[in-house]
Amino acid sequence: IRSGGHGFVGIGRKKLLNILQARCEQLGVVLKFESDVNSDLEFPDADLIIASDGINSKIRTQYEDVFKPDIVTRPNRYIWLGTHRLYDAFTFDFQKTEHGWFQAHIYKFDENTTTFIVECPEHVWQAHGLDTANQEESVAFCEKLFAENLQGAKLMTNSRHLRGSAWLNFQRVVCEQWWLKNQHGSHVVLMGDAVHTAHFAIGSGTKLALEDAIELTKQFERFGDDPAKVGDVLAAYQEARRIETLKIQNAAWNAMEWFEVCGERYCDQLEPEQFMYSMLTRSQRISHENLRLRDKQWLEGYEQWFAQRAHTPNAETVKPPPMFTPYTLRSVTLKNRVVVSPMAQYSATDGVPGDYHLVHLGARAMGGAGLVFAEMICVSPDARITPGCPGLWNDAQTAAWQHIVQWAHAHSDARMAVQLGHAGAKGATRRAWEGIDLPMSAQDTEPAWPLISASPQQYLDGQSQTSKEMTRADMDRVTADFVSAAQRAAQAGFDWLELHCAHGYLLSSFISPLTNHRRDDYGGSLANRLRYPLEVFKAVRAVWPEHLPMSVRISAHDWVEGGITPDDAIEIAKAFKAAGVDFVDCSSGQVDKREKPVYGRMFQTPFADRIRNEAGVRTIAVGAISEADHVNSIIAAGRADLCAVARPHLANPSWTMQEAARIGYTDLNWHKAYVSGKRQMETNFERAAAMAAMSASPAAAKGEN
Repeated sequence: IRSGGHGFVGIGRKKLLNILQARCEQLGVVLKFESDVNSDLEFPDADLIIASDGINSKIRTQYEDVFKPDIVTRPNRYIWLGTHRLYDAFTFDFQKTEHGWFQAHIYKFDENTTTFIVECPEHVWQAHGLDTANQEESVAFCEKLFAENLQGAKLMTNSRHLRGSAWLNFQRVVCEQWWLKNQHGSHVVLMGDAVHTAHFAIGSGTKLALEDAIELTKQFERFGDDPAKVGDVLAAYQEARRIETLKIQNAAWNAMEWFEVCGERYCDQLEPEQFMYSMLTRSQRISHENLRLRDKQWLEGYEQWFAQRAHTPNAETVKPPPMFTPYTLRSVTLKNRVVVSPMAQYSATDGVPGDYHLVHLGARAMGGAGLVFAEMICVSPDARITPGCPGLWNDAQTAAWQHIVQWAHAHSDARMAVQLGHAGAKGATRRAWEGIDLPMSAQDTEPAWPLISASPQQYLDGQSQTSKEMTRADMDRVTADFVSAAQRAAQAGFDWLELHCAHGYLLSSFISPLTNHRRDDYGGSLANRLRYPLEVFKAVRAVWPEHLPMSVRISAHDWVEGGITPDDAIEIAKAFKAAGVDFVDCSSGQVDKREKPVYGRMFQTPFADRIRNEAGVRTIAVGAISEADHVNSIIAAGRADLCAVARPHLANPSWTMQEAARIGYTDLNWHKAYVSGKRQMETNFERAAAMAAMSASPAAAKGEN
């Protein structure tokens, strides 16, 4: 499979060094070779010492307490080889063996040589005996493995200086501090791989080093070359380069992780077309629309392929973006892959949803999404988070929900979903705008109710009510409450049911070791901690109509040491899959206030990706998904099957319709009363895009970017 438009610039290392050496000679720089420098202290008269001594920097090690390097050794093994067979494009070759997958990263090095890097997981490397092979044996192994690609060409290595095996582990280097002043008063600054490394999966190591040098020069031009200003220069240099290098390193990290796990996560699971898309977008720097700019013909061909796999009507002519392809599960067909995420509104009275909920959910049902979740609906009065939370434990509530669902079905083609949950130890709190997670006050409309959870717990230390450990009788009652609520949800006409097992609420409190300290059969191992949530799931699935889907929301990462990890999430998903779940909704956190989540665009999508492709369960991605480009990239790459969009839908109930217009997709149905606004919105975006293209044309003509 071939995709174009991906710019690549390469130059032979010796040629580059010769160019730089020639320039040094022009400037009168004294060049000295074949001298081993062990310490910066060998140059006591220097104003500035630049330590570009590579990934195993002696200078960085010497001043480790100042530079504070964070060095992470990655698990994959790789060998850096070359060949005289020339390639006209950056090429990737994946080969399966009896022990697992190998991949080759192949790109032109100079006029006569191609770089040929072979990579594999540690266990595959060991299984083939490459841990005991010498360099000649390793080269011969790779020649045989990639013989079809090499077409008779030989592989060669420049690692004769290495003892034993030439297979290495990549080391990611990040330094907190980049420079210092030594005991002689000389300034010492790290540069290139000595201070930061980027994985070869995006090939930016040399680029980063050269950009370091350019930036350092700029700062000298800014501050001057007075020795008294060197400290100011280096401080400005570090500040200017830190963010940009972190961006590159993060992209390289994403690409590196993709190659580390592709054998177990993608190579066997994805069809070649989707595998290619996943690989192209592995760093998250290349998005769906960016691919369209690079190779429109290839992307449109892929969109058509994807639409056909999704059984999209008229896929041969319509070619919808992936987010606007349908999805069918059991008897329910969603018109597209966009989900309005459940978002607490705290606006019910005695658990009964009112006009507010009709307007809130009705607007979002008419806004273009395929599936609309109501907020978490509580299964009993003591299951509520706040006094304003809605419920499904009596006839009045059932009738109110039925009215809302019927209205949505009558006025939109969205499907309606219910999320059932129990607050557990996070219950009896104030409404969010009155103080999130704070316990109810004397001014509340009703007194606080007793709390139960897996183990005694106080969510906010010194403030929250302490919950009581559930007894078997408590478990039976709560299970019955979930079953009754599920039956009422079916009566109300909901199309989809989700069981809330995330965010530290009752069922989540059983799963996480941070909140489950039980000594009976429901505590201890992960299998034991899952026992009660699975009991509830099976009881609900038994009464929820067979023809309707059921999902479960989990916290795939507690973000606290000793809590649930993404590895645990795989096992959790497998357990629910065995119990009959259709989808896993992959959220994270909110279990323990000590959490330290790592936020960013689509920051929870990797959890959905792992669970979908390693546990083999359909997934919903959620978290910082805010653009059509995000949704298209996630769905097209097979990282999730649906995308739940939360806060953008609070700001704009018609987010899905707006994003369709923004990317030029005009085949999304609008309500007949709104159609006159559809063409206007589409025209406005078309006009804005045309003006942007016109303003960019002069810059493009000048070679600017």
